[in-house]
Amino acid sequence: MPFAHFKVPAGTLTPEDKKKMIERTTELYVEIYGERARPTTVVLVDEVVDGGWGVAGHVLTAAMLNGDG
Repeated sequence: MPFAHFKVPAGTLTPEDKKKMIERTTELYVEIYGERARPTTVVLVDEVVDGGWGVAGHVLTAAMLNGDG
């Protein structure tokens, strides 16, 4: 079963954006594995709370990602 797990900053994607990610990711797996992959492809879009991740030992916030902090 193909599986994709996206982690994104909370509140940065609309429901339409999530739908698009799921559809396009599914299509990518179908392109690679063929139609047999479509019914079993799982795509998880996980929203991470502000300050819930970091890079290079530093906590990132939405303000920092937007250039505000």
